[in-house]
Amino acid sequence: MKYTLRQLEVFLAAAHTENITRAAGLLSMSQSAASGALKELEQQFDVQLFDRVGKRLQINELGRALRPEAERLLEQAKAFEQALAQHTDIGQIKVGATLTIGNYLAVEIVARYMAEQPGARVHLEVANTEAITSKVLDFELDIGLIEGDYHHPDLDIVPWRDDELVVFCSPDNPLAKRRRVSDAELIAQPWILRERGSGTRQAFDRALHGLLPQLQIALELQHTEAIKRAVAADLGLGCLSAITLEEAFHRGRLVPLQTEPKDFRRHFYFVLHKQKYRSAGIQRWLDLCREG
Repeated sequence: MKYTLRQLEVFLAAAHTENITRAAGLLSMSQSAASGALKELEQQFDVQLFDRVGKRLQINELGRALRPEAERLLEQAKAFEQALAQHTDIGQIKVGATLTIGNYLAVEIVARYMAEQPGARVHLEVANTEAITSKVLDFELDIGLIEGDYHHPDLDIVPWRDDELVVFCSPDNPLAKRRRVSDAELIAQPWILRERGSGTRQAFDRALHGLLPQLQIALELQHTEAIKRAVAADLGLGCLSAITLEEAFHRGRLVPLQTEPKDFRRHFYFVLHKQKYRSAGIQRWLDLCREG
C-alpha cells in the first residue's frame, strides 16, 4: 500500500483548516512532519491535492473528489480498531441538532446512548438547519437532526418523525379568549419569530405564505425560550413546535390559538453525507431516535 492512514489524516486536517500548521496542531504533530506527510502522499501518486495560496492550502477539484473516500477509509479503520478492542471504547459520535430538537429531544437520546454503551462519548452541537447541514456536508458532523426541508445531491435526507407548529399568545392578549382567530386578527398583531434559515421559520412561512407580505414581524430571535418569554410579556404572537410549548400551556403561561385552517404540519429528518461510513455508533444512534 503506497499511502498510510496518517497521511490521510493530514490530508483531511489540511482540507478542514486550510493551513498545514493548524492541521499539525489538530493531530499533535510538528509542522514539518505534517508537511512532509502531505508532500509524500502527493509525490507518491504524482498528484496535487491543494492549491497553495501563500500559507493557505485551498483544496482543489481532485482533493474535493477524494475527500469523501479518505473520510470513509478512516471511519472504517476506526471501526476496525474498535472491533479489535472488543468494543471497550466505541469512540466519539458527532451529532448536530436544530434548536427545537437539540433542546427538547436530543439530550434524552444522548443519555440513553451513553447509558447503554459505557465509555461512549457524544459531541452534540445545536444550531439552525443551514448550519447543521453545512457541517454534515463538510464532514464536521457524523449526523444531523433537522426540522426543515433541505435538498443537496451529496446528502441523504431521511424522514424521522412528525411535528406540528402552534400559534400562541400571552394570557393577557385579547385573542386568548377567542375560540378561533381570523386572518385579519393575525395580520393586526405583531409577531415574534425564529430567524430565517431555521426549520421552524421555514415551516411558518410555508403555512402562512398568503399572509406573509402583510404580517408585522416585530422580532426575529434565534432561541425558542427567548421567543416564549417575549410572547409571555405580550410583545406579540409566536409560532413554535408543539413539543416546545407543552409545559407553558399546562402552566397557563402561554395560550394556544386556533386559527383559520392552515397546514402547520412538518417533519423532522436525519441528514447524513452519502459518502460517510455508517459506523455501528451511527446506526445505534439512528435506532435510538426511531425507538423514542
